[in-house]
Amino acid sequence: MEKVRVCLIGCGRAGMIHGRAYNSQVVGAQLIALCDPFEESLKQAQQELNVKYTYTDYKDVMANPEIDAVVVVTPTKLHKEIVVAAANAHKNVFCEKPMADSKQECEEMIEACKKNNVKLQIGFMRRFDKSFRRAKEMLDSGAIGKVTMVKSNTYGPSEPQEWMYDVHKSYGPLGEVNSHDFDTLRWYAGSEVKAVYSIGHNFRSPEKAKEYPDWYDTCSTTLEFENGIIGIITGAQYVKYGYDSRAEILGTEGIIKTGSQDTNTAEMVTANRQIHKDSMDSWRTLFKDAYAAEDQSFVNCILNDTQPEVTGHDGMMALILVNESLRSLLEHRRIEL
Repeated sequence: MEKVRVCLIGCGRAGMIHGRAYNSQVVGAQLIALCDPFEESLKQAQQELNVKYTYTDYKDVMANPEIDAVVVVTPTKLHKEIVVAAANAHKNVFCEKPMADSKQECEEMIEACKKNNVKLQIGFMRRFDKSFRRAKEMLDSGAIGKVTMVKSNTYGPSEPQEWMYDVHKSYGPLGEVNSHDFDTLRWYAGSEVKAVYSIGHNFRSPEKAKEYPDWYDTCSTTLEFENGIIGIITGAQYVKYGYDSRAEILGTEGIIKTGSQDTNTAEMVTANRQIHKDSMDSWRTLFKDAYAAEDQSFVNCILNDTQPEVTGHDGMMALILVNESLRSLLEHRRIEL
C-alpha cells in the first residue's frame, strides 16, 4: 500500500480538525470521503475539503472498497457499532475518545479489530504534543531518577451545556476534560492503576444544585499505581480565564514540567509593574499540531504494519478510570480497581 485512503465519519468541530489535517498535512494519506448524517454539515465540509465521495449513512462507507481507513468522530454512543462495522469491512480505524460507553463495548471493538487484522488507534492527542512527548523522552532518559509522583491538570473555560449537568450522562469534568489526564498519567507512570479516590464540588453553578445535586465543576483525583507511583489529577469546567493543560513528573533526582497556559511568548510589563500575557483560548489552539501528528502516526502504523501508539487497551483503561473515579466521587470512598 503506497497511500492510505481515508474517510472521515463525523464532520463536526472536532472532526474537521482531522479533516483539515488529512487534506494538507498528513504524508502518505489521501482524504477521499466524508460521512455525516446531517446534510448541512456534510455540505459545508465538502465545500472546504472537496473529496471524491460523500455519505449520510456510515454503512455505505463500509461498502466502498477504495476506502482503507476511517476516522470516527461521532457521538460516543455510535462508536462501537461504527468501529465494529469498519473492522468487519477490513478498514483500519482511528476512533476519537471517549472510546465507547462501557468496558464491554471497548472489548468488542478491540476483538473485532484483532479478528480482522486491522489497526485501532484511539484519539489521545496529548501523547503527540511536542511538549508532552519531550517530557516523556526526558523521563525515559532517567535524568530525574526514579519517578515518585505524576500530576496532570485540565481546566476548561466554557460554560457547561445543559445536558452536561447530569453527570450520569456526561461524567462531569472527570469525563469532559480529565480523560486525557488519566491517559497521560498511565503513559508517564508506565503502569496500571491500583486504586482511585475522587472528590468534587459545584462552585460555579450554585443555581443548578437543586436540579442536579450530583453536579460538580471542580474535582481532584488521587491515583495509586501498581508500581507505587502516586498520581494526582485536578479538573475544572467554566474557569472562564482560558484553556489550561499542564503536567508534572517528580523524580528522586529532579522534576519535569510541561504544558503552558500561554498562547504565545510575548509579554508586556507596564509602568505599574503589572505583567500582561495572552492566555490559551482553546484546546483547538493548543493541540492543533498534535492532532496532525496523531493522524500521521495512525497512517504510519498502517503503512509500516506496526502497533498504534495509542491502543484500544489505552482507550478502554481511560474509560474505566473515568467511570471508577466518578463512582468514588459519588460514593465518597476509595475504589480498588
